[in-house]
Amino acid sequence: MSVDPAAKLGRAIGPAQELDRCDVGQQSSQFSFAEARALIGDLTQPNPRIYWTDFLASIIVGFTAFHIMLYAPQIYGFEPWVIAATAVSYVVTILLFMRSVMFIHELVHLPKQGFQAFRIVWNALCGIPLFVPSFLYYPHVDHHRRKHYGTDHDGEYLALSHHSRWWIVGFILQAAIIPVLGLMRFVVLSPICWVFPSLRSKVHRHASTMVVDPFYERTDASKKVMRIVLLQEFFCFLVGVWIICGHKIIFGTWTNPLWIVAYAVAIGLLTLNEVRTLGAHRWTGDGGEMTFEEQLLDSVNYPHHPWISELWGPVGTRYHALHHLFPRLPYHNLGKAHRRLMEGLPADSPYRKTVAPNLFSEIAALWRRAGNRNQKPAQTEATRIAA
Repeated sequence: MSVDPAAKLGRAIGPAQELDRCDVGQQSSQFSFAEARALIGDLTQPNPRIYWTDFLASIIVGFTAFHIMLYAPQIYGFEPWVIAATAVSYVVTILLFMRSVMFIHELVHLPKQGFQAFRIVWNALCGIPLFVPSFLYYPHVDHHRRKHYGTDHDGEYLALSHHSRWWIVGFILQAAIIPVLGLMRFVVLSPICWVFPSLRSKVHRHASTMVVDPFYERTDASKKVMRIVLLQEFFCFLVGVWIICGHKIIFGTWTNPLWIVAYAVAIGLLTLNEVRTLGAHRWTGDGGEMTFEEQLLDSVNYPHHPWISELWGPVGTRYHALHHLFPRLPYHNLGKAHRRLMEGLPADSPYRKTVAPNLFSEIAALWRRAGNRNQKPAQTEATRIAA
């Protein structure tokens, strides 16, 4: 199968690579983009060996743990050691599936040349089996455009600091229904679109993107994009049909333990990702266009406690503010780049304000802002952070 994120608007990779030099029009007078680039300019080359080794090890061990969790109780019963092994396998499966899935973020920013095979293998081993094919993430590039960030054109942003705390609660609880919606997207909506092509545009706008904003409408419906969408959703359809009917075909009964195990893993994985996402930004935007410094201060880095933060924020996602500054930086160089910037930038650089001590301190701050939204305008948070 051909899996090329560059199909997004005909050239998704190109714009993403240009963002760090052309999409920062209103940068802070205190922040020297040229100075920052000079400090990390030699770190932009992705290492294919690291990508292949990291991904293949993660997905293989992840599926091994998944199958232990699935079959150990069926074979050995519910002995104490089996329960313990199943619990450990559950945690390992979630963490390694999370790490494997997060490579979808890298696919958008990787060069078109040299990583085509990686894109195909990622989709074959992870994206399609887990119902997250890469076409769902093509619009991610809009999240990195300065004029789109935090606006209606950005599907990965919600003004959570301006809404009720119930939005935060609902954001996490949606993990319970997303697995069902994902299965329906490919097993029900896909064949409906094949039979009734007139429905394709609506499904593409409203049910074909990994988003934070449930009201986001996708627009990239070029012929090249749609060819990739059709190919990937066809294989997702086959996987979905096998999950539903495979046990009946082989064993003659509909009841399949895989359903319970897969749903439990999906809830755990999605909940972890929702919590990670809550801490990726400070969510202080109000829907309008934000300046460069406002966007910088609205994104967060977590360089501390790497043995823990790398588990919930794998593949560079714990350096979210740095990634927004330099989208071309490969994930395996973000830690080194952050250390160089912290050592080389001036003491009053706004970049230093992007560092948070831990994930839960930022989520707690978001909770307080949401609770005080009527007493204190949330958009002043960026000013408070910079003070």
